Amino acid sequence: MNVSDLRGILAYIPQFREKVFVIAIDGAIAASENFPNLVLDLAVLRSVAIKVVLVHGIAHQLKQLSLLLHTDLSDTTGIGITDQKTHELSLIASSKVTFQILEALSASDLRACATNAIIAHPFGIVSGVDYQLTGRINKIDVPFIEYLLQKNIIPVIGPIGFDGEGKSYRINSDAVAQCMAEALHAEKLIYLTTYPGILDNEGNLIRELDVQAAQEFHKNFSKSQPEQLRSKLEHAIHACKNGVNRVHIIDGRMDEALLSEIFSNTGIGTMIYANQYESIRPARKKDIGAILKLIQEPIESDEILPRKAVDIARDLQSYYVFELDKQIVGCMAVYPYPKTSQAELACLSVAKSHENQGIGRKMIHYAEKLASQQGFKQLFLLSTRAYVYFMQKGGFKEADPSILPLERKIKYEKTGRNSKVLYKPLQ
Repeated sequence: MNVSDLRGILAYIPQFREKVFVIAIDGAIAASENFPNLVLDLAVLRSVAIKVVLVHGIAHQLKQLSLLLHTDLSDTTGIGITDQKTHELSLIASSKVTFQILEALSASDLRACATNAIIAHPFGIVSGVDYQLTGRINKIDVPFIEYLLQKNIIPVIGPIGFDGEGKSYRINSDAVAQCMAEALHAEKLIYLTTYPGILDNEGNLIRELDVQAAQEFHKNFSKSQPEQLRSKLEHAIHACKNGVNRVHIIDGRMDEALLSEIFSNTGIGTMIYANQYESIRPARKKDIGAILKLIQEPIESDEILPRKAVDIARDLQSYYVFELDKQIVGCMAVYPYPKTSQAELACLSVAKSHENQGIGRKMIHYAEKLASQQGFKQLFLLSTRAYVYFMQKGGFKEADPSILPLERKIKYEKTGRNSKVLYKPLQ
């Protein structure tokens, strides 16, 4: 990790300090070579006052025990029927993974505690089928978990629930993590699995989905995709609809995957979000430095006119920024020409790291809406190199410079840049 990485992390600390992160670790991740590195990442989270709750799965360990003992399992996920033998192996597997996690946390000088905080009832008989020792979560002992967090103790929770009579039941770990995150009003729920995230039907990683898009995608989830991902997407949707701001699904086998996902505004996996993750807002004086940084390269490549800090400060009321996770990744200006009922879109720039994510189009649409609300009938812009983008993505058409407001036409001719003039009628 270099100095710039550290600076990036520092930018997020005030936002996440004292917040609760529920981190769900698949059994296969606990058994992976990267698990010791993952624990070091957890130590980093604790060092910046993030409260961590760990939930683990056991499907991988159950399958290993089944092979070792030549025993058939009635179910490995905690969703289907759990017969007596499978339940006994589930208890062994859960104890093994819990102990492994406690050992690893101790090696990093982190205090932790195995808990019985999941109060469960039998799943029961559904459509005539008795699910035997499969359980359903009745409630989470929130005061117990909060007490541990207040004492800087990491709760470690396996996929086993307990009823008031001391009986135990096998529960799906994705569901445990979801319910835990909801009960604790967690800032984040993070699923660490053996997949890079949610994939589209062509196998490409989907970086982010809002709840509505995630629901639509889940309805049409390809049967060829792993059931493990379907489960995580389903529980992510439920968590977001019940108060969890963001759910991340990432490959826990990657070194520094957890830190890369949390402490960057691009991440490495899939994020499902419920809150307003992105926003366009009026620029403030403190944003001028970020705007100058965004437009430096476009200025050097002669895509936009040179601007200095004093120029931006003078016209600051016309500038807007696109903020992503409290980081400015886009900017633009909308200049009014009231005498002609025209407005100009200018200085549109998007950070290289966030190109091809639709940010430019969102800013164009925002400019159109803004200008329309202010009573303007036409939006125009001048472009030397990006005019094809504005025509194809923004619906602009080329026009003669004669359509420009007089004062803008004088400036246009004075620069000698011979920019293409584009316009778009507004509703």
